[in-house]
This record gives sequence, C-alpha cells and structure tokens, in this order.
Amino acid sequence: MKSIWTTNYENNEIKIENTWFNGEYLYVNDILQDKTFGAFSTKLTGHLINQKNERENIKVNLGGFFKVNCQLFINDKKVEAKKVK
Repeated sequence: MKSIWTTNYENNEIKIENTWFNGEYLYVNDILQDKTFGAFSTKLTGHLINQKNERENIKVNLGGFFKVNCQLFINDKKVEAKKVK
C-alpha cells in the first residue's frame, strides 16, 4: 500500500511517499532528497530554495500504527500537506 501527500510552497512542489515495503521518500520538484525505511516512525529531511533565493529546511515526520500520518515542517513552521492517495 502506498500513501502520498503533496503541497506547493513558494513555487516548489513537495511530495512525500510512504510505502509498506519500499520505504519513505521526500521529493522536491521531482528530485529525490531523502529516502528511509521505518517501521512505526520515520523522519525525512531536505531543503528548497524560496522566491527570495534563500535555502529553507524541510522536515517530515511520518508515523502511526493503523493509519499513517504526515507532518511537514519548513523552517520549523508546520505546513499542511494534502493526502492524494
């Protein structure tokens, strides 16, 4: 089973994927920035370049037992990501 969350932030497309057997992925503008394997809880990190040409850090927390939840933070501020699958 695969779950996917997406959001757009300052002209950057962020996509987070969680799969049961192949791990978790963080993409920014279709470029893979982090990949990991976690059983109950996972953290992914990356970065993007904002409209002012400044680097902003991305942190993603995935976790849950029966339902996977996704929390996305950019420069330590929570950003909503929409579950699309």
